Amino acid sequence: MLLSLAWMIVFGMIGYGIFKVLKLPGLLGMLLAGIALGPEGLNLIDQTVLAISGDLRTVALIVILYRAGLGLNKAALKETGKTAGLLSVVPVVLEGVVVLALAVWLLGFGWAEAGVLGFVIAAVSPAIIVPSMLELMRKGRGMRRKVPVLVLAAASVDDVVAITLVSVFLGAALGRTQIGWYSVLTVPMSMVLGIAMGLLVGLLLLALFRRFRQRDSRKVITLLAAGILLVSFGEYVESVVMIAPLLSVMVIGVVMVERHPALGVRLAAKLDKVWVFTELVLFVLVGAALDLRVLLDVGLIGSLIVFAGLTARFVAVWLATLGSGLQSKERLFIGVAFMPKATVQAAVGALPLSLGMARGDTVLALSVLAIVITAPLGAIGIAKLHPWLLDIASPPEETV
Repeated sequence: MLLSLAWMIVFGMIGYGIFKVLKLPGLLGMLLAGIALGPEGLNLIDQTVLAISGDLRTVALIVILYRAGLGLNKAALKETGKTAGLLSVVPVVLEGVVVLALAVWLLGFGWAEAGVLGFVIAAVSPAIIVPSMLELMRKGRGMRRKVPVLVLAAASVDDVVAITLVSVFLGAALGRTQIGWYSVLTVPMSMVLGIAMGLLVGLLLLALFRRFRQRDSRKVITLLAAGILLVSFGEYVESVVMIAPLLSVMVIGVVMVERHPALGVRLAAKLDKVWVFTELVLFVLVGAALDLRVLLDVGLIGSLIVFAGLTARFVAVWLATLGSGLQSKERLFIGVAFMPKATVQAAVGALPLSLGMARGDTVLALSVLAIVITAPLGAIGIAKLHPWLLDIASPPEETV
């Protein structure tokens, strides 16, 4: 097991470095490193590591959602409230429905399995969006109308909506639940419960940190433990009541930075360092789980489905920002920023296969295909287009 981790780190860092030199997202290099190390390649990753890969991917998702929460503040959220709310729901739902319909029509999926695929594909990538938006906020780009804050908040909730809907369809695909009006109502219900739980746990953690003085590194460990417990609790009570535990994780970050800004900044810096390792593990393990034969089988049709979903998302972004006061170029930037897929697809894409869902291998293959297509497009689009589409509100030092 230790040797497997060593190989993952070495190959993952090499792949990351090569793709960074090529001006492409480093996560693609990690993904290819996983394919090379996995059963389809050199078979250097021990089965014990692959067996716990789902748990490791969940930890990585918890880390990036904490980082997203710590990058938000209540005042900015109030300014973008209505538009952020629409952007959190409309694009992910429309894209998910379009992918669902095409999966039934072109791939012969059942409705439940197609729903799983649709909302796995529909989620945007915090791994690309969160660091990019935080950097734009530091530069002051688009901050006159809080465009980076809007994207950051909407993208984070977008993922929670997608993951909640994935869990609803996955339960139906595995024969545990049935899809009906109750399933539709569980989404807002679970989000409200998730926010309430996040507020409660966030306030309790702050009280704990004030009562017992400890180093920031230990506070980060406590945060990670709280996030894991929340996710585990959400899974445990899922059959009774749907809770959005990942939304709770993000809300904890917001509570920290709102109630104790200095602590929030320090914890964000610590989590950035943790993310370096968790990102590597996340994408290497996804590459290792991929069946290349399935990917080749669905390559052409899968690409069509991914691009159709992106088109639907772009249209939804444009509709959701009508009457928002944003300029056309800013709305265009939001559409580009909402393109990349990576984190959720990596963290959740292999789950249906591991649970034995029919066509689970196809869901994983299309998840990886979505990463390969959209991650470079989104990352390069944000980097190259923001100087043209976003104005500087104030000098960077004043913004910070």
